[in-house]
Amino acid sequence: MEKLSQAAAGLLFMSESDYPFELIQWDGRTEPSAVFIRNIAGEAKDCQVQKLEAEQFLNGGRYQKVLSTLLHELSDLRAYKVGRINMPVYVVGRSREGSWLGVTTRVVKT
Repeated sequence: MEKLSQAAAGLLFMSESDYPFELIQWDGRTEPSAVFIRNIAGEAKDCQVQKLEAEQFLNGGRYQKVLSTLLHELSDLRAYKVGRINMPVYVVGRSREGSWLGVTTRVVKT
């Protein structure tokens, strides 16, 4: 978690508004699903959850250190975008200990 914290320190995701990356950790017994992700995001049951490739979301040089750290430290890496306008995004993978670790940020598209 320390390596990921260092890689994400001070980094902002650029969209119509810029949001920082925050570290997240979920219990390994819970497999991320659309229902789980919606609940974590605090969104309604009918809110769209889009599954993305982590590399697709973290494209561009400024995110390379975070992506490299995630790929090196975690397995089964995946990304989820929730909603339509001010969208929380979760990029997570399974740690060696079995929990889900990663980063979250927001993307704004109007």
